[in-house]
Amino acid sequence: MYTGIVQGTARVLSLHKETGHQRVVLVQSSPLFDNIDIGASVSVNGTCLTVTAYSSDSATFDISNRTAEITTLEHLRVNDRVNIERSHRAGEENGGHALYGHIDSTAQVVSWQPLGETVSAVLRLEPATSAYVFEKGFIGLHGCSLTVDRLDEERHTVTVNLIPQTLALTNLSGLQVGDRVNVEIDQTTRTLVDTLQRTLARQRGRPRAIRSS
Repeated sequence: MYTGIVQGTARVLSLHKETGHQRVVLVQSSPLFDNIDIGASVSVNGTCLTVTAYSSDSATFDISNRTAEITTLEHLRVNDRVNIERSHRAGEENGGHALYGHIDSTAQVVSWQPLGETVSAVLRLEPATSAYVFEKGFIGLHGCSLTVDRLDEERHTVTVNLIPQTLALTNLSGLQVGDRVNVEIDQTTRTLVDTLQRTLARQRGRPRAIRSS
């Protein structure tokens, strides 16, 4: 599990196409990969990936074709920077919200408005994803835990405000209009919405009881 508090970025050193997947090597001279081991789970642009090899300053991951299809990882290029978060450890502070690295869809940046040292960004969601998003609720964008400032249900857009700390530590600062980011919806919200919808559907399909006179 992750918290959505991105710890830094890593650079794509190499990409290799394999049968059924592609192999990516990420390099970072900071301690992001300290004490890492094969089998460790790491959030890469919000996507949970497993370490398959490592060195003193790099880690290697395999990206399945399915994962590539539903995320932005399909479009990675050498020298791109990706957001990194190591898996959360019990007893440590959770400054964001629970994220699992299971990307639901992608969203497109439709507006990017600098406001002093902050940025107000508007992103268009997939309609199926926007059903689980609410104002002042949480959303994961490229692995960053963010609060939804505004929601336009008709246009399926959300507005988020990016503070200087987020812009400094993550790759969101490099986004432009037209770019796409990985989206993970809040799992608690998903559970509540799906449970309510199923309950109502069962009630609508239940035959009415016949009262005896």
